[in-house]
Amino acid sequence: MITRIFLVVALLGLSACEQVNQKLGLEDPAKKEAKAEQEAKAVGSACRQSGRAIEDCYSIYGWLPKAGIYAGWREMDEYMRENKLETVAPQLPPPEGPGSKKKKKAQEAAAESEAKAETKAEPEKKAEKH
Repeated sequence: MITRIFLVVALLGLSACEQVNQKLGLEDPAKKEAKAEQEAKAVGSACRQSGRAIEDCYSIYGWLPKAGIYAGWREMDEYMRENKLETVAPQLPPPEGPGSKKKKKAQEAAAESEAKAETKAEPEKKAEKH
């Protein structure tokens, strides 16, 4: 009885092993690369359907492999030409890539410091005119 319970618990634990490894970042590199390639093809297809240039897709989705993006873009281009489909205008702005929030905060901080420097310089200029 105890051995059966132990076997059931062990099997349940091992079935979630792949999910645990994925959460910990211990994925098999081949599976991870295949997944990224599939995502890149999907993104490339979506970029082509929305009328975005391939260079824009490369810059927006810099973390995905360019070869996959191009393959998806090319397949969708061929499909759209065969079926005479028009592009669909994107309704949302492109997503921000990883690390772009840090860049944006740094740019905002620089802009604020420049604005503060300009406001401090303006009273000095007014004092000089009088």
